[in-house]
Amino acid sequence: MDLLQDLQWRGIVYQQTDEEGIKDVLDKEKISLYCGVDPTADSMHIGHLLPFLTLRRFQQAGHRPIVLVGGATGLIGDPSGKSEERKLQTLEQVQVNVNGIKGQLNRLFNFEGENGAVMVNNYDWAGSMDIVTFLRDFGKHVGVNYMLAKDTISSRLETGISFTEFTYTILQAMDFYYLHKNHECRMQIGGSDQWGNITTGLELIRKMSPEGSKAFGLTIPLVTKADGTKFGKTEGGAVWLDPEKTSPYEFYQFWINTSDADVIKYLKFFTFLSKEEIEELEKAVQEEPHLRKAQKALGEEMTRLIHGEDALQQAIRISAALFSGDIQSLTGSEIKQGFKDVPSFTYEQDSSLNIVELLVNAGIIQSKRQAREDVTNGAISINGVRVNELEYTLDEKDRIDGEFTVIRRGKKKYFLIKY
Repeated sequence: MDLLQDLQWRGIVYQQTDEEGIKDVLDKEKISLYCGVDPTADSMHIGHLLPFLTLRRFQQAGHRPIVLVGGATGLIGDPSGKSEERKLQTLEQVQVNVNGIKGQLNRLFNFEGENGAVMVNNYDWAGSMDIVTFLRDFGKHVGVNYMLAKDTISSRLETGISFTEFTYTILQAMDFYYLHKNHECRMQIGGSDQWGNITTGLELIRKMSPEGSKAFGLTIPLVTKADGTKFGKTEGGAVWLDPEKTSPYEFYQFWINTSDADVIKYLKFFTFLSKEEIEELEKAVQEEPHLRKAQKALGEEMTRLIHGEDALQQAIRISAALFSGDIQSLTGSEIKQGFKDVPSFTYEQDSSLNIVELLVNAGIIQSKRQAREDVTNGAISINGVRVNELEYTLDEKDRIDGEFTVIRRGKKKYFLIKY
């Protein structure tokens, strides 16, 4: 399959501004194309991934990706998909966010060689522009009626939209025009909510570029889950690419827990596995779903891509230890990842702790009578080892890396003792 056929097979193409024109130019040329992200936080989350992974597919096919971080547009706020005004961020905070996102994008693209990726920040050309230049050179070419027809703007007319967010689509259109003029950028790709912004960019290019200039837009579908719930959200919130916000273990577990109904779609969307490999995994879902081969492949491919091989192996090791109960094989940092969300209790005293007293003091069990009963019945494990002696005392040997003790009550209730 060629690139467009592969994208179609994966279900990645949602809209194209000129389907025949795009096919023709990709068949004949190696082009530059861009995708952007606004630095609304100091990390991207998995909801940002699909457009950039699509851009990476273009790079693998020999085209040159331009990766844009919106230092200027991030100061304004994209009204797309929003029902109310965003809270404006300071220039300092946006710069912190830009730096965080740049580091993550560096992992996704190859910046070396003939079609090495180029990273740009639209603050470099928009940040110093005065208001008269903006209005004369750009605002003059975009009609108010044209803008009011955009869904992102028309949907906000009743609830209200500021002039700041109203002008966002022109700012993003300026990006496309600037990259077209200075980097020979022929195409913009983005999520389906960016269609209006992309087409405004094409309007500017049509009116401001030399006759015969041709550019294109392509959008990608919104990622959805089969059960109708929002993709990329967990009970703990967004699934971030920053390992400090979402640990590699949590990241791995998110993909591993994908339902059978969604896993093949996500393999097509997010991984670079071949059609043959994905079809083989689809067969496994149908014939031996209990083995969860597709989910394991998805978890491994995504964790390796975002966090690297070492982090993937650590995530697999934590998962295996928690499944088998072999807690003692884990390091302190792995305990911190694997038990991030379990109830914890900080013990400050250095002396030995009787198991019954600890269970009550830490709030794991409410009464000493129940604690003694659970210990005697073998319902309590310390670092994966069952304890049934009422006189058992915890000391240095029970502290993993001197930091943690993991207590399990029954089969699934974990508690973390911190020192």
